[in-house]
Amino acid sequence: MSLPRNMIHTILLCKIILHDNYLGILLACRVRITLPDLQLRFSPVAFMHQLTQAPKRTAMDHPHRQSDAFRCFLYLMMSLVVGCMSISRPVQAAEQPNVILLLADDLGWTGLGCFGSDFYETPHLDKLAQSGMKFTDAYAACTVCSPTRASIMTGIYPARLRLTDFIAGQNRPFAKMRVPDWTKKLETRHITLPETLRAAGYRTAHVGKWHLSSREANAQTTQPTDHGFDLSYERPAGSKGYFLNEGSNSENGTNYLTDVLTDKACHFIGDSISKPFFLYFAYNVPHTPIQGRQDLVEYFAAKADPSATHDNPKYAAMVASLDQSVGRILAELTTHDLLENTIIIFTSDNGGLTQRYGKHDNFTENLPLRRGKGSAYEGGVRVPAIIRWPGVTEPGQVCHEPIMTTDYFPTILEMTGTAAKGHSGFDGFSLVPLLQSTKENLDRNLFWHYPHYHAGGDGPYSAIRAANYRLIEFHEDQRVELYDLQNDLGEQRNLTEKMPDKAAELQRDLNRWRHSVDAQMPSPNPNYDPKRATQVRKKTK
Repeated sequence: MSLPRNMIHTILLCKIILHDNYLGILLACRVRITLPDLQLRFSPVAFMHQLTQAPKRTAMDHPHRQSDAFRCFLYLMMSLVVGCMSISRPVQAAEQPNVILLLADDLGWTGLGCFGSDFYETPHLDKLAQSGMKFTDAYAACTVCSPTRASIMTGIYPARLRLTDFIAGQNRPFAKMRVPDWTKKLETRHITLPETLRAAGYRTAHVGKWHLSSREANAQTTQPTDHGFDLSYERPAGSKGYFLNEGSNSENGTNYLTDVLTDKACHFIGDSISKPFFLYFAYNVPHTPIQGRQDLVEYFAAKADPSATHDNPKYAAMVASLDQSVGRILAELTTHDLLENTIIIFTSDNGGLTQRYGKHDNFTENLPLRRGKGSAYEGGVRVPAIIRWPGVTEPGQVCHEPIMTTDYFPTILEMTGTAAKGHSGFDGFSLVPLLQSTKENLDRNLFWHYPHYHAGGDGPYSAIRAANYRLIEFHEDQRVELYDLQNDLGEQRNLTEKMPDKAAELQRDLNRWRHSVDAQMPSPNPNYDPKRATQVRKKTK
């Protein structure tokens, strides 16, 4: 019979001299036993160190010496007995943690109960935050989805990748600026997170929305399995929206897309208990169309308060389905005794969608932040973020250091002890120092570059966050806005006139950064027509 990975690799019969007594014990090179409510760890190195470093005492000096020895003996015997009981159950090695990255779609900064929602109910995500670290100043690398997803996969700024808009973007032939010829796919020349982890022995899976594939003829080379995922499941073939056709029901009896995707994620976890795994679960919710499960819609409709910041029952139902999915993921990990050996990261790809073409959609709200998805302001890029790292990050921690989606790749590599082989270099920083102590800081600026138009946006722009200041440069008219986020989180008081030196300093830093990443800039459009500037047309081939 072969032993599971984390069981006894070498067993030695030893004698440990406890002064005048001899105690024969079985010494395991390392034992980690996990049961639903019990964890025993034995490190012989630490054990021997404690014995050999103990002061030499006689029985008269230490009358409890023999009982101490007996307790050591009893502890070792318990470890071995529990180990024998667990031999039939594969358990993973503690030094190879699993990694689960959960990405919501268009979930705004206040979209969870633990981030301030006065209507949405997210008990599982709230509990996840309580068991790990919550980041109050977490950012998406872009105000729309595809560039942020690319930044997660590569650890590189979208501007450097030249993947700067959602694929395939908007074509506005009469807008004031002409957008650059950007890259509409995640190119295989970039080393990705799943590629790197797979090379280190991880089993890798993508579930849900990808949105990094080309829409052109070469799309077959830009699928998740082309970028390091062993398995990929996006949605049932031919389905649209959240309500699936008959025969596509989930294991809990619904035909709701989020539930079906959760089935796939749970199956992957159950099939991966004997090998470390990386699961990238990219949800579709709460992206449009706004369609909630009927049972949840009815529940929230009965308690909606029109005076609350959040009051849309359908949107609340979508958020609740996301939270229920996270609860099922956590339960699956617990079932297989994997929860304490699994790193979990939760965040969103951009802010919540609040308006299109200047009209509020009444889907959600990102207050106190300004605006939402597609815009140049905080509401478009500040997102909720939670990291649970068992055994390292103390529960209930809150970090106020600004972080970005470019940081997750280098962070996961350091967490798992994986080398970044062949990678050209990260724009992101490892968050491990923050996860170990909230007193640490990363001492850097954050940057955004969006040379495009979006229905929820303000036109092409670039931005920088430096400490508590955020400067935005709008490319249509070279307008600059400066905000002090510590005292003006809603970005209502432009400080460029009061603080011209600070504005000039940050604009210089922003220009230097754009040059360093070779950012593509929009250019004047000779076909500009103010009356038709917002018209969107399909590009002719």
